[in-house]
Amino acid sequence: MKGYLLILLLLVTQLVAGCSLASSQEATAPAASLTVDLPAGTITQPVPAPSQAPPATEQLFSSPTPFFLPTHTPTSEPGAISTALPDVQTMPDPGEYNWELVVDGLDRPVGLVQADDNSGRLFVLEQAGLIRIIENGALRSEPFLDIRSRVGSQGNEQGLLGMAFHPRFAENGYFFTNYTDRDGNSNIARFSALPEDPGIADPQSEMRLMFIEQPYPNHNGGSVVFGPDGYLYLGLGDGGSAGDPQGNAQDTRTPLGKILRLDVDNGDPYTIPVENPFAEGGTNPQGGLAEVWAYGLRNPWRFSFDRLTGAVYIADVGQGSWEEVNYLPLEAQSGVNYGWDYREGRHPYEGRPPDGVTLVDPVEEYDHSQGCSVTGGYVYRGEALPEWQGVYLFGDFCSGIVWGLLRNPDGSWQSARLFETGFNISSFGENVAGEIYLADLNGAIYRLARRP
Repeated sequence: MKGYLLILLLLVTQLVAGCSLASSQEATAPAASLTVDLPAGTITQPVPAPSQAPPATEQLFSSPTPFFLPTHTPTSEPGAISTALPDVQTMPDPGEYNWELVVDGLDRPVGLVQADDNSGRLFVLEQAGLIRIIENGALRSEPFLDIRSRVGSQGNEQGLLGMAFHPRFAENGYFFTNYTDRDGNSNIARFSALPEDPGIADPQSEMRLMFIEQPYPNHNGGSVVFGPDGYLYLGLGDGGSAGDPQGNAQDTRTPLGKILRLDVDNGDPYTIPVENPFAEGGTNPQGGLAEVWAYGLRNPWRFSFDRLTGAVYIADVGQGSWEEVNYLPLEAQSGVNYGWDYREGRHPYEGRPPDGVTLVDPVEEYDHSQGCSVTGGYVYRGEALPEWQGVYLFGDFCSGIVWGLLRNPDGSWQSARLFETGFNISSFGENVAGEIYLADLNGAIYRLARRP
């Protein structure tokens, strides 16, 4: 037990969070400018006046020739499930359940996704740049993708950070990744599986959607997720260091401290959904980057959509006091400002927002007596454990605690501290049936199961 506590203390001290930990220490000096570059043939958009004073460094953004669509037809129904079970009214007794080992022997797993291709496979992201496959309860020896030569994971919050399969992966073989390159910058890229073997991806098939210069080696981002609207959502941290020194989260001209939304089915490499708040025809077309969907985020390491309701849950890693979970129902408008760095959780942090600026508070928060780095999870939508139906599960990297969050019919919330796992929870995942898994950075994958 003492040995375990020492290891955990060292991990927390060194902020080895597989990108989920939030550093409270100043990092090295930032780069001279923030550049977002895209493949040849792109143009530079004019930079509108910001809603607050810009950071001292110049902010540049290059994007494809604008091509706006009035509507978008989803490519499929991502995450479709067979169950129509009602949400439970109270949390189940956690003593009747445990986290059952699925596989171990992994090297710093930081992500866990499924392809929704009826194969039953789970895909595990290793921070150094490997994607491994769990098939029939066993870890395949041959990786799905190996891009270790391109990935830089020297920093604790760098590496291969996120992955999402195209809703029509079974037809087109496409999947999308977020990784840090050898120079410490973020790359959002599309890869393809081999047509003759969907169990192996072609590393030479990479098509870059975005290149984002990172000023610091922390808060590089994380989740890459397809939403129920068929669009691709990308989570990016505020650029790092501590306290958002460049003011990125509130500056809508930069992609940092944001969730971006792209249409990857129309145009090359993508187009802008017309529903985006700063898109042409959006609610505020001159207010910022057209790619921005939500802002005011510090480090949205993991977020997910409820596959039944379409609501999004965003776990945002805090600075030094508060961790938070944000919620947005499907019918809500985009362009939400989640408050950082005016607020940390529901609490004032630095300065006051200008008049007329609306900040949206989290639906759940916890202080650092219970952990130090929130890891977002999923709403349970499986059939094996119907008593968990509708419960959103999330955890903390440092403490290993897992909580449940349940929305009541009147819109209020109930929460419960459910499990003390002892794991360094780097990510959660769900299989095609809606069963919930978690990744322990120390090398193992677990599944929520009923005790025998």
